[in-house]
Amino acid sequence: MNTIISVKNLVKNYGGFNAVKGISFEVYEGEIFGLLGPNGAGKSTTLEIIETLREKTSGEVIVCGMSLDKEPDNIKKVIGVQLQTSGYYPGLTLVELIKLFGGLYNEEVDPAALLKLVNLTDKAKNKFKELSGGQKQRFSIATTLINKPKIIFLDEPTTGLDPQARRNLWDLIRNIRSQGTTVIITTHYMDEAEQLCDRIAIMDEGKIISLDSPDKMIDDLVSTGFERPKQVKAASLEDVFIHLTGKEMRDE
Repeated sequence: MNTIISVKNLVKNYGGFNAVKGISFEVYEGEIFGLLGPNGAGKSTTLEIIETLREKTSGEVIVCGMSLDKEPDNIKKVIGVQLQTSGYYPGLTLVELIKLFGGLYNEEVDPAALLKLVNLTDKAKNKFKELSGGQKQRFSIATTLINKPKIIFLDEPTTGLDPQARRNLWDLIRNIRSQGTTVIITTHYMDEAEQLCDRIAIMDEGKIISLDSPDKMIDDLVSTGFERPKQVKAASLEDVFIHLTGKEMRDE
């Protein structure tokens, strides 16, 4: 597998506080990689450093063969970072927003094709403020693709969404990956990480405490003799909800 992101001995200090404590990991080209951890674990700081949004204290970061120290501007050209939905002009239509971002990136962009990819073709002339929560998140992901990045970063993309919108977003993320884009994702939903991620790094108190595939992590835990206090069922309550209400796009 080709390494697309390499992080070695990354440290970030804020005064006397050590937020990231010398972590090292690699992300492989074409995978969905999850960075998980409780609030304050250091995962957001780590991603912001890789995204060139925050200065590191020490360590080495290589993205697509480029050093963060020497080529941060070139790194910005090959990554896409999801904005929070509050970062858009609410009065502009989706087509106008895509054209605006295309101009900022100095990229020729086809708004219709991009909206089709995220199932928003019928909302092309709608203003951003008129979209539902799920639609706003899908559009937010679409904007990460405007500069045709090799890597996109998604920060808790399904927070606050209903189960249907959440599953639809999973499908979109898988589709983006299938077209060759590497996806880095943070989430507090463990079922989401288990379903989507090829590999996961779990952080706590500034350190990576585990890094492997979800299946391997679960198998390792079971091998210790761990048992759930409640019998595992063949389906979840979310599966029941989706089965009863349908999985088609319904973004009221």
